[in-house]
Amino acid sequence: MVKAQRIAVVGTMAAVILGFRGELIKTMVAAGHKVYAFASDYTEETRNEVRSLGAEPVSYSLGRFSLNPFADLYSCWQLYRLFCKLNIDLSFCYFAKPVIYGTLAAWFAKVPVRVAKIEGLGRTFTLHPEGDSLKSKLIRSVQVFLYRLSLSKTQHVFLLNPDDKTDLIDHYKLRCGTITQLGGIGVNLALYPRTKVPEQPVRFIFVGRLLSEKGIRYFLKAAEYIKAIHKDAEFVVLGEPDGRHGVSRSELLRYVLSGIVIYPGKVKNVLPYLQQSSVFVLPSYYREGVPRSTQEAMAVGRAVITTDMPGCRETVRNGMNGFLVPAHDVEALQQTMLKFISHPDLIPIMGEQSYLIAQDKFDAVKINQKIMLALNLHEVISQLGRK
Repeated sequence: MVKAQRIAVVGTMAAVILGFRGELIKTMVAAGHKVYAFASDYTEETRNEVRSLGAEPVSYSLGRFSLNPFADLYSCWQLYRLFCKLNIDLSFCYFAKPVIYGTLAAWFAKVPVRVAKIEGLGRTFTLHPEGDSLKSKLIRSVQVFLYRLSLSKTQHVFLLNPDDKTDLIDHYKLRCGTITQLGGIGVNLALYPRTKVPEQPVRFIFVGRLLSEKGIRYFLKAAEYIKAIHKDAEFVVLGEPDGRHGVSRSELLRYVLSGIVIYPGKVKNVLPYLQQSSVFVLPSYYREGVPRSTQEAMAVGRAVITTDMPGCRETVRNGMNGFLVPAHDVEALQQTMLKFISHPDLIPIMGEQSYLIAQDKFDAVKINQKIMLALNLHEVISQLGRK
């Protein structure tokens, strides 16, 4: 029988472990592996939730946005000590800092199998309309250097979209382990059932962090323009305000008080809002992997408007399940939204195509099995099946 593995799943926040890694962890645990879930902000509640998945929560310190190299080296040292103490067989690190410092720590700790999962290139590689600042260029150069160090120590690298391979691995000629493109992190389709599109009015929904790069201001401007023409159209915003990098609460409140957008506040479950929506809109220019929010909307059966940008373009077959618009082009966004108001018959037709694409491309069960096969973890499943 193949030996069960002691797996370290290393990320940033507990909420991401629970929301985005939960299905994979359950798959690994069901296969007979021991899983340790690493996060930097556990509470007693989230620890218990991770234990309910069958994994063991492990805390470590990480400055997600810190540029302090000494703090990052301390994180690396912590991970090294924990990997040695827990006798880890396989490290599975995702997001930039865990991929860099977690992989290096695993290499120093002589972890036999080191896996990196890059879910988009993030803010460091996002090109803003005003162009690159010297600081952005410097940070990107440093991150590429660190990727060069860490990815060369991997046996496997998972990417979500082909542009990330082109713009990171190929462009900078990075050495790394075997590359597998997943096409998305996947959605538990049972938790996002297809529902009938509601009748009029046409309701557009934005779901995501309210960052400038996610296109929230473009959505708000388009909503303001369309609301002046079609007073019955509705616009819903879900996400936490971010005054530092995006829309502040007071800025958003102006649109709410003007009757332009509906903002329910912070919600734990987006499903009812997706079910009550007509069209999902994400005018992002962020270097996405493949946006999870779009995958959820597609699973429910909603037409999509998004940008012709890395990651985003993986969710739309233009003219079939929605439309791609150029990044930063508010007028194109407005005209595309108006198209759905003028031709509401497109909404259920394109929503049905979204549902079919989600079933084919974004089923978490299929994606997780692809990961298990690539890492040779499926053999434990088959051996257990013979017992």
